[in-house]
Amino acid sequence: MRFELDAEHRDFAASLDALLGAAGTPAVARAWADGDHEPGLALWARLAELGVTSVADAPVFLAVAFERLGFHAVPGPWVESVAYLGREDGIGTVAVPPHVPLALDADAAGLPGLGAPQVSVDRTRRLFQVEATEAVDEAAFDRAVLAVSAQLLGAGERVLADSVAYVKQRRQFGRPIGSYQAVKHALADVRIALDFARPLVLGAALGEVPTSAAKVAAGDAAYRSARTGLQVHGAIGYTAELDLSLWLTKIRALLTAWGTPAVHRQRLLEALTDGAV
Repeated sequence: MRFELDAEHRDFAASLDALLGAAGTPAVARAWADGDHEPGLALWARLAELGVTSVADAPVFLAVAFERLGFHAVPGPWVESVAYLGREDGIGTVAVPPHVPLALDADAAGLPGLGAPQVSVDRTRRLFQVEATEAVDEAAFDRAVLAVSAQLLGAGERVLADSVAYVKQRRQFGRPIGSYQAVKHALADVRIALDFARPLVLGAALGEVPTSAAKVAAGDAAYRSARTGLQVHGAIGYTAELDLSLWLTKIRALLTAWGTPAVHRQRLLEALTDGAV
C-alpha cells in the first residue's frame, strides 16, 4: 500500500501554502487570541473559497488541509466546524463530553448565553462551557481525531523548519550551533519521529490505520519537535513575543484535544484485543 499524496493533493497543499504564507497568520492568530475575530474570519472565507470547508467527506484532502492549517497556526474552530459538524458554510463549534467538554471559539460561532472564556495554554483557543444535547457521532469523532492528528503533524513540521533555520544562524564559539552534534542529533530525532508519524496519519485518512494510532504518533512527534525547538532556541524560546510560541502552545493544547494520549492508547488496546486491528 502507498501512503503518498497524488498530484491533486500536492496542488491543493501548495495552494493553501501560497494563501497562508502571504496572509500573515501569526498576526491573525495573535488578534484572535485577543478577541479580535475579524482577520481570522476574513481568512476563513478565503480558505472556504479554496475548498477547505468541503473536505469532510474526503479524508485525504482533510488530512492535507489540516496539516497546512497546523503548519501556519491558523486559529479557529476548524476541527469542530469542518471535521466534526461537516459545515460547508458558516462557523460552528461543539462540545463532545467526556473527551471534548468545552466548546472551542463558541463566541466566534455566535452561540448565545456565553460566559467568559476559560483559560487554555494556547491563547488562540477560547474555550466555553456549553450544554451538550446530542449523542456522540463516532464517525465524526474519528474524523475530528484525524484532523487534530494532521494539525499536530503540521505544527511539528513548522517548529522543526524554524528550528533548523535558527540553528544555522545562531553562532557560539565562532560556529553555527547547528554544526554541533548534540544539536544535529536532536533535530534528526525529530525528523525521524515526524517521518514515522506521517504514514499513520495518511493511513488513517485511507481507513487502513486506526485514527487513535495517528493521534498518538503525531502527538508524540509534535511534542518532541516542540521540546527540541524550545531547547535549541535557548532563552528566547520561552518568550511569548517570539512567533515560535504560537506553535509550542498549540501543540501542547492539541495533545489532549479530542482525547488524551492515554485515551487513544486505550482505544488502540481495545481494538487490538477485540481483533478489530
